[in-house]
Amino acid sequence: MIKKSIKYIFISSILSSSIFAIEITNNATVINIAGKQRMYSQRLIKDYAMIGMGNTFGNPKEDLKTTINSFSDGLNSLNSYVKDEKIKKKIKETNDFWEGLKKELSQNPNKEKALKLREDTDKLFKLSNEITNMLSKNKNKNIINISGKQRMLSQKMASLYMFKVWNIEGDTKFENSLKETMKEFKSNQEILENFEKNTDEINKNLKNVKRNFKFFEMMSKSNSKFTPSLIYKKSNDILKKMNETTKLYVNLKGGK
Repeated sequence: MIKKSIKYIFISSILSSSIFAIEITNNATVINIAGKQRMYSQRLIKDYAMIGMGNTFGNPKEDLKTTINSFSDGLNSLNSYVKDEKIKKKIKETNDFWEGLKKELSQNPNKEKALKLREDTDKLFKLSNEITNMLSKNKNKNIINISGKQRMLSQKMASLYMFKVWNIEGDTKFENSLKETMKEFKSNQEILENFEKNTDEINKNLKNVKRNFKFFEMMSKSNSKFTPSLIYKKSNDILKKMNETTKLYVNLKGGK
């Protein structure tokens, strides 16, 4: 139990580190920060579902508060760095939408509001993704962008499953959404594995992620329901490794 507690305190520290405290000095760093916003959009709804189900594994109530603050910090950080007027306009649009959503997420989870909140966090992802792509010179071909997106997909896979366990969406909608998300994750994984500038450390992380992703593949083919705690853990394992990997790509010379 002590080891598990330490592990999830570490995962929480990944998220609670204020983005605003990070000095943005180059395009690679700003893409990493913008990309992390996409991950937060899906982690928000994952935590919301965990709290709604009364599951305290990983302390989702505290994690939700931390993620809300981190998303706000991210917007402030991006707005301070960005000079391009079109991107600034998109950041303002995102912030205006975020202010209303933040209030809803801060209230006690309500099963009747959950589906609408899922739609809203998906919109938050789309806005964040547009900002990331606008900052990415080569858009989806940018390796930092692709690696960062894997963090988001790990949380989206988990949040979709939480909604199935919470009986929010029909099985058909869940299965289609999960299938599409897993397909994108697998495709991105192959691109990352084949990137010619990968270091030994990056390749080691990617192998670890591939092993954990097999769990989601197994889960999607099973008719039985897995426990939310296990889904929460596996998604965080992938998040941790992809967060490390994305930082390694940021530090790579010419990692674009």
